[in-house]
Amino acid sequence: MTDFSHDDDWPAELDDHELEELDQFLRAHAGEDHLLLDGVHGLLTAIGIGPDKVSPDEWLPEVLHEPFADEDEGRRVLELLARLSESVGAEVEADNYEPILGEIELDDGDTALSALGWCEGFSRGVDLRARLWESRLGIDSHLTELLGPIMALAVEEGVFATDADFAPLSEQEYDDCLAQLPAAVGAVAHYWVDAPLAPEELSGSPQRASAGSEPRRKRLGRWLH
Repeated sequence: MTDFSHDDDWPAELDDHELEELDQFLRAHAGEDHLLLDGVHGLLTAIGIGPDKVSPDEWLPEVLHEPFADEDEGRRVLELLARLSESVGAEVEADNYEPILGEIELDDGDTALSALGWCEGFSRGVDLRARLWESRLGIDSHLTELLGPIMALAVEEGVFATDADFAPLSEQEYDDCLAQLPAAVGAVAHYWVDAPLAPEELSGSPQRASAGSEPRRKRLGRWLH
């Protein structure tokens, strides 16, 4: 089992240099369909604000895909990931959460923020407790409303697939959803505190849902559940 224990003086928040260090490590080891820093942040966000605890041994395989070069590299990367995970909870609790988003280059050479990676990571975090999320979404439309900006961006980016007919987001609507992400994350976190899982919801495996469950996710043209 991965041990994420540490000294109480260990600073949770990563500074810009450390975020860049983690970003470079992830990029250097990224294969097709692997998460980069924005995706890892989305993954840890879904886990941090979700209905049930997810252990590092469960989510680390979504991030790390090959052995470390040596013990020092492993210790450093695990430290950075542990602190990034802790920072999500600290930011949500302090009501100052900010998503780590990717950037895309526009046709005119300018850049714009993109929620694609963050949404992909968030969806994988939801997947780790898919049955719990989906069972509650099926009986409480309020949770669906709280997730609105996240789901709108995920559908727009092709991460979530839906049978409903949604018009593409305009540039302004996309930017509005990005601006609403911090509030949505905080609202969902408070939701699970105020309406925790009932014993009957916890019975059975909390893991990934069976095929045919919603929401469906699409990666590289394939349906995944």
